[in-house]
Amino acid sequence: MIDINSLRERDNADVFSVSALNEYIKNIFENNRTLSSVSVRGEISNFTNHRSGHLYFSLKDADGQIRAVMFRSRAAGLKFMPESGMKVIVHGSVSVYPRDGSYQIYVSSIQPDGIGALYLAYEQMKARLSEEGLFDEDHKLSIPEFPRRIGVVTSPTGAAVRDIINVTGRRYPGADIYLYPALVQGEGAEESLVKALDYLDSSKLCDVIIIGRGGGSIEDLWAFNSERLARRIYSATVPIISAVGHETDFTICDFVADLRAPTPSAAAEIAVPDKRDLLMRIDSYDQRLSAALIRTVSRAREKLSYLSDRTDVKILLSILSVKRKDVEQQGEKSFVLVKNKLERAKERLAHNAAKSDALSPLSTILRGYSVAESGGRIIKKVNDINVGDEITLIVSDGRVRGRVTETEKGE
Repeated sequence: MIDINSLRERDNADVFSVSALNEYIKNIFENNRTLSSVSVRGEISNFTNHRSGHLYFSLKDADGQIRAVMFRSRAAGLKFMPESGMKVIVHGSVSVYPRDGSYQIYVSSIQPDGIGALYLAYEQMKARLSEEGLFDEDHKLSIPEFPRRIGVVTSPTGAAVRDIINVTGRRYPGADIYLYPALVQGEGAEESLVKALDYLDSSKLCDVIIIGRGGGSIEDLWAFNSERLARRIYSATVPIISAVGHETDFTICDFVADLRAPTPSAAAEIAVPDKRDLLMRIDSYDQRLSAALIRTVSRAREKLSYLSDRTDVKILLSILSVKRKDVEQQGEKSFVLVKNKLERAKERLAHNAAKSDALSPLSTILRGYSVAESGGRIIKKVNDINVGDEITLIVSDGRVRGRVTETEKGE
């Protein structure tokens, strides 16, 4: 405690200076156990987000109000931005500002009253990005009907990637899947997801990209509510399907993507057609072609029958014989052509199914192999890297970073 006698004027022991009295009162506040650590519920008014980063506002209820300040170092950790009219619970210490003799609460933390901070931050970001037009339908790209290459951004060890590979292999085995392993929650997840999209979008390696993960809490899914990730998806030139969480989970990523799937499995179903539907379509074309040929032959016979009543019988029979042979030959050729096309289509589907399993990048990584890259490029030859370059090894559960100390070219 400050000695009160040290604050009094020397010539008159009963008189304080204004600043001395304010300092004395400030000392009383700061040494009060209750006021040094207090939580207060109220409504924010007169909110100011100062260019310095400090937050100034008043906290009020029906019968009173108190001034409050939250300094930049504390405000930087907020998950949401306070605003006037918001009901909150603040925690901090009450003290006196000696210059004007007013007391205020110095806020160390703010929590929304009755709603989670993360959910509030999510709603604020959703409203702001929607107003900017990031969710507009006229900006979204169309998903290709027959994609040849599908990019997948997710954890290499989660259930999501297995679901996507299984569904794609069953429905459309002719498609190649390119997995870019990424962190999907926790520290570094945002950077990892953005880096994956940067590579797959700029390389034009894929016809469509699926980004997502399995379900979880709002904290688990928070990386997919990143504003940086949302803007990267918005700027992509390759169509992107978002498949984050379960059917009831929604993230910012879902709203800005070109298409939202309720689950990773559903994303795979949306991304590729079903081979059974394609075979049915081919059979339908076969039936329609056969029917067209039958109708053509029937009309030709009717025409010949009509002409037989108006032409010499011998000449007519000769013409009929020639035309009949031509029609029969054309019919046989058409049936053989259709049959051969059907057989080749079935062979390609079977071949692509086997190829899909053999070339699965997940299978290669999970067998203990890794992929080396430097500067966003895959290292294929010794000449692709120099001594001193930084490299990244992509393994089944993450990445290993290092620096090249020596290179040796094999024969």
